[in-house]
Amino acid sequence: MMPHRSQAYSRAGVDIQTGNRLVQRIKKAIASTHTKGVISDIGGFGGLFKPDMNQFNEPVLVAATDGVGTKLKLAFAFQRHDTVGIDLVAMNVNDILVQGAKPLFFLDYLATGKLDLEQAEQVVAGIAAGCKEAGCALLGGETAEMPDFYAPGEYDLAGFCVGIVEDSKIIDGSGCCAGDQLIGLASSGFHANGYSLVRQILSASGLQGQDTFPGTQLTVADTLLSPTRIYVKPVLNLLRDLPIKGMVHITGGGFYDNIPRVIPRQLWASIQFGSWPVPQEFLWVKQAGGLSWEEMHQVFNVGIGFLLVVDQRHSEEVISRLRAQNQEAWLIGELHEQKDKQEEQVRILF
Repeated sequence: MMPHRSQAYSRAGVDIQTGNRLVQRIKKAIASTHTKGVISDIGGFGGLFKPDMNQFNEPVLVAATDGVGTKLKLAFAFQRHDTVGIDLVAMNVNDILVQGAKPLFFLDYLATGKLDLEQAEQVVAGIAAGCKEAGCALLGGETAEMPDFYAPGEYDLAGFCVGIVEDSKIIDGSGCCAGDQLIGLASSGFHANGYSLVRQILSASGLQGQDTFPGTQLTVADTLLSPTRIYVKPVLNLLRDLPIKGMVHITGGGFYDNIPRVIPRQLWASIQFGSWPVPQEFLWVKQAGGLSWEEMHQVFNVGIGFLLVVDQRHSEEVISRLRAQNQEAWLIGELHEQKDKQEEQVRILF
C-alpha cells in the first residue's frame, strides 16, 4: 500500500499507485525491444545506450520527433488503442530512414487526464511492437497524468527517435539528376496524416466504427486505424547493396510538399498518376469529400508512403528486391531539369 503521504496528490486527481502499476505491466513489453546497446532498465531518470561504433569510421547521429495527430480522436471514438503506438514509432523512424539512418532507440511521452491502465498498456504495447519491427530499443519514456487538462478517456502521444549513419553514406538528395527514376512504396492506408479532413468527411457520412468501410470487407475502425507502415527493414536491406540517391517520407503535405524537401532546386519531378493502384479508402474520401485529385495529393499519401530516387539502371532491381521482401513498389515518376525555377517542383500527370 502507498503510504498516506500520497493522499493529497490523489485528491488532486493524480494516482501515483496506478502509475506504478503501469510501469510493472509494461516492463515485459519494453524489455522485448531491447537490443545489445541497452545498458539500463526502465525506471531510471534517463535511458543508457552504448552504440557499437566499430562498424563506423565517422558516425553521425540522426534524430526526429513526431506525434500521431488527430488520428487519436478515432482511437478514442472507436475505443481501439492497440495501433496508434505503431503509428508513433513509424512516423519517427521513417523520417530518419530518409537520410539513411538505422534507428537505435526510441523514447515516448504519453499524457492523459486520468491514467487508464488497460488503455495505456495497449498504447505502450503498440509502441513496443513498432520498435521491434523497426529494430530499435524502447529505451524509456514518460507517462504524465494531468487532471483537467484532457477530456475524459483522451490522451496525447509524442515520440523521439535517434538513429545512426556513416557520414559518407548520408542520403540528402544532392546527387539526384535529370533522368533519375522515382520508385513508390505502397502505404498501409492514410498512415497518420490528413485525419482532420478524414474525420470531417467521416462525420458527414454517418458511418460508424463497426460499419463495413465502403468497397472493402473491413470495418471502418479497422480501415481508419490501420497503423503506419514501417519501411526500415526493406529499405536498409536495399542500402547495403544498391545506391539510393534520395528518399522521401510522404507525410503531411502529401506529394507536393515532401518531394521538394529532397530533390535539388534545379530539378522537378513528374509523377504519372495511374502507375500504382489507389487503395479504396482514398477513392472513398475523394468521392465523399468532393475533393480533386490535386487536393488528394496535397493532403494524403494516396497509396504511396515512401519514395526512392534511383538511377534508372537500378530501378528494376530495386522494385524486384522490395517485392521479394513483401513490400509492393512501382516505378511512378522521373526527375527532369528545371528550366524555370518559378515552376513547381512536383507535377502530377493526371
